[in-house]
Amino acid sequence: MPEHYRPTRDRREFLTDAFCGFGALAFGAMTARADAIKNPLAAKTPHMAAKAKSVILLCMAGGPSHMETYDPKPLLNKLNGEKRPAEFGEAKYQFINSKGARLLGTKRTFQRYGKSGIEVSDLLPYTAKCVDDMAIIRSCHADMVVHSAAQYQLMTGRILPGYPSMGSWVIYGLGAESDSLPSYAVLPDPKGALEAGNPMYSNGFLPAIYQPSMMRPGARPVLNLDLPANVTLDQRRKTLGLLRGLNEAAMTPGDDEFAARINAYDLAFKMQTEAPAVFDISKESQETKDLYGIGKEKTDDFGRRCLLARRMVERGVRFVCLVAGGGTGATQWDAHDDIEENHLRMALHSDQATAALLTDLKRRGLLDSTLVVWGGEFGRSPEAQGGKGRDHNNLGFSMWMAGGGVKGGTIVGATDAIGLRAIEKPYHFRDVHTTILHQLGLNQDALSFMHQGRRERLTEVHGEVIKEIV
Repeated sequence: MPEHYRPTRDRREFLTDAFCGFGALAFGAMTARADAIKNPLAAKTPHMAAKAKSVILLCMAGGPSHMETYDPKPLLNKLNGEKRPAEFGEAKYQFINSKGARLLGTKRTFQRYGKSGIEVSDLLPYTAKCVDDMAIIRSCHADMVVHSAAQYQLMTGRILPGYPSMGSWVIYGLGAESDSLPSYAVLPDPKGALEAGNPMYSNGFLPAIYQPSMMRPGARPVLNLDLPANVTLDQRRKTLGLLRGLNEAAMTPGDDEFAARINAYDLAFKMQTEAPAVFDISKESQETKDLYGIGKEKTDDFGRRCLLARRMVERGVRFVCLVAGGGTGATQWDAHDDIEENHLRMALHSDQATAALLTDLKRRGLLDSTLVVWGGEFGRSPEAQGGKGRDHNNLGFSMWMAGGGVKGGTIVGATDAIGLRAIEKPYHFRDVHTTILHQLGLNQDALSFMHQGRRERLTEVHGEVIKEIV
């Protein structure tokens, strides 16, 4: 028998021969444990040069009407009360039978603002003054005409629940800038959840560490930030250290759910030490509070949340989703019964604070690195519903972006003369998502995750960067 195949003669010889192998096994185990407990939200290098570091999504839930906001349609007023001319084609709404419907003109008036001379409705007098910082996309379109599916597509790129939201994709791709605040926060409307529910914001099949932190409505968005009575900071730190040690000792390498739980404990402790200063707006100047409409009944809530969004991105939060409209029906921008009453009320709640957010970010030097996105899950129909309301319309509507390397004072695309469908440079939600990722330095193809044998991404199929605005 060759010498290198000779069996060992006793236990001591076996241990001598295997010594280096045992060391390698031990080293491998130590490395696996270190990999298991490292910070999964550590900042990552983007795929390419980035213009923006963070995103604030102003989600106008329910579907604001483009014809009453950013897309003037003089012909629609001329045809008020008439049937839609055949040359505009067919449309399928959720509630209106378009064959018998009549066109509904708008009572809003449009005026040119800023050096760019962009026309904006008198419904939005505050935001209109910021048009030179905004790129308005008048040719958005999507696939679904019902709220839940359309909200899923706006947030996740898919029409069904179970897929990661764009906020989760962003922190999956970039990690966190702050280790004492959530990387992805949702500030919901106090009037209640939307039709799509919390799954529209979720991490889907991405590891749990990429889930959002849901803030509470009202003056205390996060509860229990104060240490309990008779508990010192040092005691709390020692308790957390003990818990972490016990958790790590029981942790299996590669257990993403357990890693997320450990990270949640750490984040909760750090938020108790640092976050109270973020959520306490009492030290903001009175001028700033007045700018956002804080203290006034109609504007206080959305103003507080917009100010909080600014304070969060200022301290390294990557993605903030701020929702205007909650519950169902008329408490959103969902103007089935009366477009005038609904949109006047919703604009009164949100217009001043939206403009304040852009103004405040700009004067603090944050707008260049913060991409602000405004829009809903679809637009409204040019036909009347019930005489003075408008139904859902996914064929053409408006969104806008500002900051984060976007060319302000820009209009892209167009809907037809009555606002029914996008006809000039139409852009799908996937193109909006691709553009957001592009400004953050993320390539839509490289930002992927293997799930059930398929490499998934936010855009599902290939989206196009909206080159006219970047």
